[in-house]
Amino acid sequence: MASITQARIRPTGGSRGAPGRIRWDRVGRYALLATLLAILALYISPARSYITQRGTAADHHAEVVTLEKENARLKARERELRNPRTLEQAARRLGMVEQGERAYVIENLRR
Repeated sequence: MASITQARIRPTGGSRGAPGRIRWDRVGRYALLATLLAILALYISPARSYITQRGTAADHHAEVVTLEKENARLKARERELRNPRTLEQAARRLGMVEQGERAYVIENLRR
């Protein structure tokens, strides 16, 4: 008769929040969510580095363009100064005279 008095406890699908019952569908969802968050966290640092390097590259590119313009200007000035006539005019503006010439200084010149 022992078999008649023993009651079997079976989990029912309709009861929510039954103590001691593991909801594997929720565990799976939380595990997937945690995995997704961990993957996203791993992408934060590289994304930040990419954005920083992109800004730095743009700054460097602007600096290179400026330096290329200055380089072109200086090369043109170099070609200009290789001309003996231009070099002589620049020296005379500084008050220099050629060897053998006499230098004159005129003071109190009024217009």
